[in-house]
Amino acid sequence: MKKKISEIIIVEGRHDTDAINHAVDAHTIETHGFGIKKETWDLIKKAHETRGIIILTDPDHAGMQIRKRIKESFPEAKEAHIKGSEVEDASPETIISALSSARCGREYSEEVFTFSDMIRNGLSGDQNSVSKRRDLGDKLGIGYGSTKQFLNKLNLFGIRKEDFYEALQDRKNS
Repeated sequence: MKKKISEIIIVEGRHDTDAINHAVDAHTIETHGFGIKKETWDLIKKAHETRGIIILTDPDHAGMQIRKRIKESFPEAKEAHIKGSEVEDASPETIISALSSARCGREYSEEVFTFSDMIRNGLSGDQNSVSKRRDLGDKLGIGYGSTKQFLNKLNLFGIRKEDFYEALQDRKNS
């Protein structure tokens, strides 16, 4: 039996919906690209008000722009991130993992992490900084970003220091 997701999942297109339906029992709303129509915005608003939404877009430029636009209108929306591939190409296990670790950013994030934490832990200025941020973002369920974006995500999503260091240790052990 498939895992049931109570929130409505916002995706880019029909193939993403197909991939979601292979992985979980859920409803989706398709944006059909960056030019989201008024009718689609109305559906997203209704879903947000009644069941909540999870944004699951591709990790490319277009997907990130769609995610950003939706988050501007619905800052309490949860976000799920797929590692390195498009949603439509992700395995059911990858989709389930992404949805299970969906997080909601806090409106007022407190600064738990600083730029010094990024440097001290090899997430900036290190030869492997990009891959470290990518791996850590996947483990924490917050996705990839530049050093500044990653630092903002750590604070925005309320990542605890314990979870951060546990994910760093898991990365070293794998």
